[in-house]
Amino acid sequence: MIQFISMTAFKLRLYHSVYRVIFSISIILSLFLLSGCVTTTTPQALVGVNVNADGKIYHIEVPDGSNIEQAIQASGLSLGDLDRVEPDLASKIIPDLEIKIVRVKEAFTVEEVTVPFERRVLQTESLPEQETMLAQKGENGLVEITYRHLYEDGVEMTKQQVASQKVIREAVPEIIMVGVQSPFSPIAIPGRLLYLVGGNAWMMENTTTNRKLLISTGDLDGRIFSISDNGEWLLFTRRSDEDGQINSLWALHITSGKDTEEPIDLEAENIIHFADWKPGLSSTTVLYSTVEPRTTAPGWQANNDLISVNVSANGWLSKKTTIIEPNSGGVYGWWGTTFAWQPGTNSLLYSRPDGIGTVDLENGTLTPLFDILPLQTRSDWAWIPPVTWSPDGSTIYSVNHMPQEGLTSQEESPVFNLSALFLENRMLISLFQNTGMFAYPAVSPVQSTSNSGDSFQVAFLQAIFPEQSDNSRYRLVVIDRDGSNQKTLFPPEGQPGLEPQQMVWSPAVFDEQSNYAVAILYQGNIWFIKTGENTSDSYQITGDGLTSRLLWVIAE
Repeated sequence: MIQFISMTAFKLRLYHSVYRVIFSISIILSLFLLSGCVTTTTPQALVGVNVNADGKIYHIEVPDGSNIEQAIQASGLSLGDLDRVEPDLASKIIPDLEIKIVRVKEAFTVEEVTVPFERRVLQTESLPEQETMLAQKGENGLVEITYRHLYEDGVEMTKQQVASQKVIREAVPEIIMVGVQSPFSPIAIPGRLLYLVGGNAWMMENTTTNRKLLISTGDLDGRIFSISDNGEWLLFTRRSDEDGQINSLWALHITSGKDTEEPIDLEAENIIHFADWKPGLSSTTVLYSTVEPRTTAPGWQANNDLISVNVSANGWLSKKTTIIEPNSGGVYGWWGTTFAWQPGTNSLLYSRPDGIGTVDLENGTLTPLFDILPLQTRSDWAWIPPVTWSPDGSTIYSVNHMPQEGLTSQEESPVFNLSALFLENRMLISLFQNTGMFAYPAVSPVQSTSNSGDSFQVAFLQAIFPEQSDNSRYRLVVIDRDGSNQKTLFPPEGQPGLEPQQMVWSPAVFDEQSNYAVAILYQGNIWFIKTGENTSDSYQITGDGLTSRLLWVIAE
């Protein structure tokens, strides 16, 4: 029994020993196999480079084969959108390479630049021969110029203009007038003819050779130029240099045979569309309408108001009275409203882009007479129908905007007719078709004719190209009060047409044949056109080409 147990123990010890040997061999074999799967890694070579940026040198090491962009990233530096790098970002690095980062920045500046005014010398028959006069004071202009500046590492490298110049103030040329002998024969005229030349007011009285300088400041802008019924008071506007002010309103008392009096400041400004003397031989009351200046086109926002003030020869002004408060002015009212007196009465018309009517001066209310189809100009201006009264106040003559078939928007119709509104029965009829928008009808004084007794004529402008009447030239046409006896008077066939303008009739007969005349401006010069039954003679009165406005009145 003892023998047997010993043998068993021996076997157990033997098995245990064999197992340990096999286990050890397995471990050794596994380690050997594992060691055969591991690859030995050789460390990658590094390359040293220098980065020159922002006034400093940065030394870095990057793996061989890197490019410039990777090297900059490794340096921790960032690049701006305009920064320039030398060498190029895609270039491969080499040992001891210097990478240059140039910091590039841009800036914009706006500079105000003075534009010197130019000097002009012009000849005129309004002065004695060889006499000189400063007709217009020169004023420097001002423009804004925008520049783009490029800086490299803080040093300006380029300066370039990046936009067209913005005109803040136009330069006003200095104009020197030099008197020359007039090449035109003297003509007798009834009353006083007042006119603007180069921003100055002149007057002819009784004859075209009797010329008097009334205002020599050279700053009359021509927006308002009106004469009182007795021919003794001139109303006008002057350009203003003050910020936020377009112009100012002034009056001048005119006396024959005396030195010109000092103009009177009516202490009213920003007058664009209307200012006039109240009718009456002894009236010194002025009515006017104002606007608010704006920096955007057209340069103002209309108030569509109506204000009254009285003036005396010694410069006294009454307290201003507001007849019509500021209001929107209807369709396209931002442009403005104008007004027209019935001769010799206190009846006042208003005219605005969407209608014509009367003004109640007592309570400031407007009564429409007829609607106007507003004109869509698709621009920064609006059209106001020109209006005028017949001498007896029974008829209103105007230009009416008419619809045209086939248009999507009737407001864009190019059709304009000369119309008459008979107030007794409120009948509106077209007297002449396709006149163009700037016909500017003007009614003559009452005339005695051989056929019909007392009557009157209507002068107006007819567009040479009615379909483009906003930029067309025009011809002078005269008709009887009912639209009959049409006569095209001026200019002669084949000659350039007239610029749109307000014409004036002679206030009395012009010659021994009892003909009346229309005074017009043609190429900047004054012309008289006779309108008699058997004549259409024309006479050039001035030749310097500088006249811009006309008035004609009998001096009482």
